[in-house]
Amino acid sequence: MSAVLSSSLDCVPPAVSALAPAIREQFAQLRAQGLRARDAAERMQQPEGAVVAAHAGEHAYALKALALRGPWLELLQALQACGPLMALTRNASTVHEKTGVYQNVSATGPVGLALGPDIDLRLFFAQWHAGFAVTEPGRPGHSSAQSLQFFNAQGHAVHKIYVREQTDLAVWNAVVARFAEPSAGYVFQPAGPKPAVQADGDIDAPGLRQAWSDMQDTHEFFGLLRQFGAERQQSFRLVEGQFTQRLQAQAVPWLLERAARDGLPIMVFVGSGGCIQIHTGPVHTIRPMDTAEARWINVLDPGFNLHLRTDCIAAVWAVEKPTADGVVTSVEAFDHDGELMCMFFGERKPGQAELMGWRDLVAGLPRVDMPVLQP
Repeated sequence: MSAVLSSSLDCVPPAVSALAPAIREQFAQLRAQGLRARDAAERMQQPEGAVVAAHAGEHAYALKALALRGPWLELLQALQACGPLMALTRNASTVHEKTGVYQNVSATGPVGLALGPDIDLRLFFAQWHAGFAVTEPGRPGHSSAQSLQFFNAQGHAVHKIYVREQTDLAVWNAVVARFAEPSAGYVFQPAGPKPAVQADGDIDAPGLRQAWSDMQDTHEFFGLLRQFGAERQQSFRLVEGQFTQRLQAQAVPWLLERAARDGLPIMVFVGSGGCIQIHTGPVHTIRPMDTAEARWINVLDPGFNLHLRTDCIAAVWAVEKPTADGVVTSVEAFDHDGELMCMFFGERKPGQAELMGWRDLVAGLPRVDMPVLQP
């Protein structure tokens, strides 16, 4: 890998190459102050993907990046032989980390799946614009951190994969060498404006409620939104009281505490736009953490970590969707930009009814019309 990493910056577009030294220097300073990579890039007003791309080629800085090429599906399939890896998917407020083996990775067109017992992903490859193999020194006394990092066209991370102690490094290095493309020269573009949301009054609310009532599968929900031109939370408002209910922000830590206390297996979904990562099973160690910059609720279990910023929660909904197997209930948290932070379900498989313990847990969560309660 080191031989490939030593490739020059001649293949990088001139504008990126000219900025790279300054980006590397500023990033190194911020990382030395303890900032995480994404936070450092944000402080620099640069997309994280552009910061990583600036570390391609030969330079003296500790972080090294090597551009990769697809097909991304084939790359992910090749990782099975590496053994255990840590999968990380995040959005602006929530980080989901799972350790396991990349198994049963497949795709139909641009939509892929990984269906292992631990690594459970929904992959939207149309959003995968760039990939890099990244090496960065570890903490004192620890080996270097090695990862594969994938970004969308705006430079936002869609998925990251980290080496663990049990990873077969020889296989990992062979995968990196196989998909290396030092001349890729990835460039990132600013995001365009968000599509305008229709006024509630312009949507056929009675038709939406009827179509919602007629659902036979939770996946029909996405087509329902397209059919009626409704934004996700807007649809919740339009069926509120029948299929949805507003919850207090504290419902999220309450849910995790209660699930851990009762030993109730749950499903935790976190999406980045290019990937949805899922944990299925119980949670055990729930820890709040407050810093000067943020408030967090954390799941700190072997093989599964969740880090969710509770200070970013602007809305929480309990949502019921009819299916052929009975009602399926989710709890969905949104941030102040209206972006979906995380979704929770009771553990279930297709063809199975929802766990009554999960339904009871959701029924006991604090609603917006209730006084503030403690878990």
